This record gives sequence, structure tokens and C-alpha cells, in this order.
Amino acid sequence: MENLARLLKEHPFLHGLEDRHLEFLTGCAANVRYAADEFLFREGQESGASYLLRNGRVALEIAVPGRGQVQLQTVEAGEVLGWSWLFAPYKWQFDARAVEPVRAFALDGNCLRAKCEADHDLGYEVVKRFLYQVHTRLERTRMQLLDLYRAGG
Repeated sequence: MENLARLLKEHPFLHGLEDRHLEFLTGCAANVRYAADEFLFREGQESGASYLLRNGRVALEIAVPGRGQVQLQTVEAGEVLGWSWLFAPYKWQFDARAVEPVRAFALDGNCLRAKCEADHDLGYEVVKRFLYQVHTRLERTRMQLLDLYRAGG
């Protein structure tokens, strides 16, 4: 467990998190691997985790009627994937497919919710970090839309 805590501490998402909070979160973490083209999760499935990517890239995709799968964005090493475990009904809103082999930490959503509820200081830190991820992802989307409109006009 000590080795896992050390590795988690090195991930940018958890940078600067107090040791006591990091120890608390380590109990929710597991190392996971995905092969290229393997799905981490599918739209509509129960959202059970967040993924702190260590290596590889993941494509975020949605099914568009008449067009098939459309890639929205990619998430890379050092980034975070998944916060649907925070919000009922706890379902994924898109597909996540490994573009290349992926190594990540999976943080169990049920465990995270319980630990954040038990320790509101930890909960504040976790939610603040996830909200920053949401902000960053929305900003990326905004830039993509601007590029799309520029190209069309």
C-alpha cells in the first residue's frame, strides 16, 4: 500500500494533497491496464470509478445517429478521466476507448463518495480538483467549437 501511495502522490491530479488525505484515498485505488482499442467504459453503464492516467491515451467518443462513433477529445497521461460517479444517476455519458495501451489508477467511486462524506475537508479537496478538470475539459471543448466554426465560415 505504501508503494501505491507514493505513486499516487506523483500523479498531477493529486499533487499537493495532504499526506493524511492521500492515505485515505489510497484505500480506494487500484492499478489498471487496458490494451489498445479496449473500452474503459461505455455510455450508459454504471460509473464506478475515476481514472488517473499514467501512460497512454484514451479517446472520448459518443454515438451519433447516422454517423456512428465520433471522437470528442483525447485524455493523456497525467490527466483524469471520469467524474460521473459524483452525480446521480452515476452513469457514463460517453464511451472511453484506449487509443494505445493505457496504465492508470482507478479510484473507486463508491469508496470516494463514502470517504468524502466522512471527511468533508477531503471531500472539498477532491471536488475542487474534479471541478478544475471539468473547467479544463469545457475550455477545450469551447476551443474546438471555435475552430469548427472558423473552418466552416
